[in-house]
Amino acid sequence: RARINQQINKEMRMRAGAENLFRATSNHKVKETVALELSYVNSNLQLLKEELEELNSSMDVLLSSSSESISVPMIPLGLKETKELDLLVPLKLHKSNISFLFSPSPLTHVSRLPSPQAMRTPSRNEAGLELLMEYYNQLYFLDSRFFPPTKSLGVFFHWYDSLTGVPSHQRALAFEKGSVLFNIGALHTQIGARQDRASLPGLNQAIDAFQKAAGAFNYLKENFSNAPSLDMSAASLNMLVRLMVAQVQECVFEKMTLLRAQHDFLTRLQLAQEAARVNVYSLDYVPFSWTTMVHVKSEHFKALSHYFAAIALCDSASDAELPEQEKAFIQFHVTMPEGPSLRVLLQDPEERRKLGKAHLKKAIMKHEEAMRIHGLCKILRKMDILQEVLSFAHKRSLSKYSEIDHEEDFFETGDAPDIHPKTHQKPEIKSPNFSQVKVTDLFHRLGPLSVFSAKNKWYPARRVHLMRGENGFGFTLRGDSPVLIAGVIPGGCAAEAGLKEGDYIISVNGKDCKWSKHAEVVQLLKSTGEEGVEIDVITLQGSEGPKAVSHILGLRWETAEDVPHGMLKSNKENSRKSLMNSKSASTLLVWSKKSKRSKKSTYGIPFTAVGDNEAMY
Repeated sequence: RARINQQINKEMRMRAGAENLFRATSNHKVKETVALELSYVNSNLQLLKEELEELNSSMDVLLSSSSESISVPMIPLGLKETKELDLLVPLKLHKSNISFLFSPSPLTHVSRLPSPQAMRTPSRNEAGLELLMEYYNQLYFLDSRFFPPTKSLGVFFHWYDSLTGVPSHQRALAFEKGSVLFNIGALHTQIGARQDRASLPGLNQAIDAFQKAAGAFNYLKENFSNAPSLDMSAASLNMLVRLMVAQVQECVFEKMTLLRAQHDFLTRLQLAQEAARVNVYSLDYVPFSWTTMVHVKSEHFKALSHYFAAIALCDSASDAELPEQEKAFIQFHVTMPEGPSLRVLLQDPEERRKLGKAHLKKAIMKHEEAMRIHGLCKILRKMDILQEVLSFAHKRSLSKYSEIDHEEDFFETGDAPDIHPKTHQKPEIKSPNFSQVKVTDLFHRLGPLSVFSAKNKWYPARRVHLMRGENGFGFTLRGDSPVLIAGVIPGGCAAEAGLKEGDYIISVNGKDCKWSKHAEVVQLLKSTGEEGVEIDVITLQGSEGPKAVSHILGLRWETAEDVPHGMLKSNKENSRKSLMNSKSASTLLVWSKKSKRSKKSTYGIPFTAVGDNEAMY
């Protein structure tokens, strides 16, 4: 897949260059040569896309020992490919803007993020899902720490369309987040398709996987807009959600056939309605083989619906259950069948046989249509097991038709009405649970995220040598993590040393204080000897206070459940600090969530006291 994507990328660059030359030149011979070259490039592109389509069309099939339980293929998605990415270099180049944040040790933690190679080839199991979810959660911290809203880091995130192989790139970290989220959904589809659906545990796991895949694609559709690649457009994601829900419905039908005895009238009616419910496929923007497979399944499940209706009518007569049968049958058909009343129909074996025969006739026609459509697709023809599934179901319906067909039948078999679809387990779209995978902020040492963030602009860190005077240091402290200098007495020791109101204390005598409590910093200051104390402080730019925003480069956490588990609870007082306005002139940061901004608020000092009263030292 990676090789094909790279070749498609190369051919597209050649085509773009040839098209530019064709438009620019007025030389007739050059135009002919370029036109010929373009035809070769387009042919190569077509072959490469067909090869990629064949990869996308690989559908896992499992066959049980019983031919009654043959599992038809499911459609899994291929994962999006990405290029190698080194974040360390651009982050180091960006050092001057937020210099106090950068020391060699925290920056080296960037290398602990999963590598692009690991992201391309995660294991097709829960461990692979955990890897993708962990990376997705770490992107939240990376975004907040190092990606200022008003200036780009110059990092391009490259991803290939999972369906067409067409490359896309953007500088918005939201593109990286969205692509990883797409791969989480795609990996769920692969896990679901690999389950042994001939067993109850396998069916339950497949149902869960496809529901989670639908949830991931639905979350992506609702939280991001203006996707740069076709596979993540709203139309494609809508299609994928519908496809996953339909595959859940298939599994529900298989689960019902596995759990319930199929010899009584009511169960067979329920199976018929369950099979009719599966027929909800509708696909666009996908490989031809997917569309063909969907049409094949649609006709196949319609046929199964009519088959189970027929055997319910022909093989399950029981006068003792007549009231219950009548109640179940009254809403079984979309339109009431022609002929006698419902009660007469259920009591008369001959009338039941006639209607059953009509259902079998329709089942056979649907089976034959499924087999015809299957034969039109070269890729599906290679799937022998699918041919076996369709052939077995067709022969079973033919055999039953021959069994109930009498030589003395002179009536013309009527057209059976359609069956009203009904399910006994409605598919659920399960949104991703980001808090399920616990992560620790790799850049925890940089301080509380709400303060020490690239969203805030800082003056360079200053080192101040402070001596205690007769009346103490001459400043007022407030708050925790970090401690703020809330006031400076004019003419006092602190003022003479250069401390200012609004300074944050980040270290005392070389001891990091960004996470220190108020009492801890006070204790460090009180333990100062005659030689004085070295204090490192930083100051937020703009005394008017920054404006609060409610989004972070394209993704807003709506609820507490959405925030990565690693968000530290000790930041309650800092959650009220505002971030820099994220309006950016960059035209590349366009792939963002549609969300309302929070109400604007400003503060005289970007730190409000909570819990601790101001104290003079």
